[in-house]
Amino acid sequence: MAMTIRFVAKAVILLGLALISCNAQGDPLRDDLRRLLADTGATVFDVTKYGAVADGKTDNVEAFMKTWLAACHWRGTSTVLIPEGKFLVGQATFEGPCNSPNPIVFEARGTVLAQPDLSEYPSPEWLMFEDVNQLILKGGGTFDGQGVFAWKYNDCHQNADCQMLPTNLKFNKVNNSVVQDITSLDSKSFHYFITNSYNFTAFNLTITAPGNSPNTDGMHLSRCDLVNLSNFTIKTGDDCISVGQGSTNINITNVYCGPGHGLSIGSLGKYPNEKDVVGIHVTNCTLNGTTNGARIKTWPGSPPSQASSIIFQDIVMNSVKNPILIDQKYGSHTGKPSRVKVSDVLYKNLRGTTISKVAVSLVCSELVPCNGLQLEDIDFTYNGPATFKENLPFSSTCLHANASYVGKQNPPACA
Repeated sequence: MAMTIRFVAKAVILLGLALISCNAQGDPLRDDLRRLLADTGATVFDVTKYGAVADGKTDNVEAFMKTWLAACHWRGTSTVLIPEGKFLVGQATFEGPCNSPNPIVFEARGTVLAQPDLSEYPSPEWLMFEDVNQLILKGGGTFDGQGVFAWKYNDCHQNADCQMLPTNLKFNKVNNSVVQDITSLDSKSFHYFITNSYNFTAFNLTITAPGNSPNTDGMHLSRCDLVNLSNFTIKTGDDCISVGQGSTNINITNVYCGPGHGLSIGSLGKYPNEKDVVGIHVTNCTLNGTTNGARIKTWPGSPPSQASSIIFQDIVMNSVKNPILIDQKYGSHTGKPSRVKVSDVLYKNLRGTTISKVAVSLVCSELVPCNGLQLEDIDFTYNGPATFKENLPFSSTCLHANASYVGKQNPPACA
């Protein structure tokens, strides 16, 4: 118990510092964002002035690249403007560093359509921002991956080494940046992939794909520090948000998820040299009809790493299959135990309904058992098939899991 209390206090302090960093009046990114939104006379670089045609048929990748280069080379405040209309765009990388010390704004008001032909993508991303400091992506527009033409080629459900299809929007080495008021539609794979980035804020995002669309994670993070995600509406075919290896000091709040596979830490341990996951706070979220709720998943036979200082708090779940799940045998039938150490995880005030008779499943590694798990005020009721309700008890399952309990526990805690 003492270990759990120490980790919670430390995590709250870290997250408080993160929020101060992103919201304090003295933060230069937030000050510049406020000035830009108040109209600071930024020079506007309109993609139509560089040859883009809003007919939904012409590939505008060259025009978009010319516009980005002009705006990125500008030494004052600049805005790349995508006006209303439908713009077809092939694979593109918007690369920095840019010349101005001020933020660069990418304002999408219209709809950007991805090339549907997979042969147009030599690497697994559609649009990538790379090596950019102080990027602001906004505008109320839509990035449509046209994934309906590609999902049939995804074989990841039967091939663990499958080739990933293109992500809608990838951010690599994008620091001190903001994404707001954007819709991602029908991505071929991940909607957003944030990697190798620091001090990244995203809010007011809509993420949509069919519930049966494969590997369409709403947002995937890896090797990121100080990330704040809030006010998302996610309806997709895989994890609504997945926090991957090397992610630290991540704050996720006010997310609606469903359909989808829930809010996940992982999967972890699939590849060599993965970094630890530390300081993840998920709060005030709603999950509706998802396959999982608050999930941690690691691969068997993995290289050693850790996932620690994790908080799932104030989460409402409606008809969720696996509300609380630690799965350290994820994705493989190998007999080798996972070597990802899961520790100091708090589940507090998680409640709602489930279609499973096992609402809490803590299946940890026999080699490195879970330590410092705490479940506080857990309250789920069963609303699945009536036949199961009569024949099977409503229960929790624990394997190699060292857990403590505070307050209400429904289903009953593991003995």
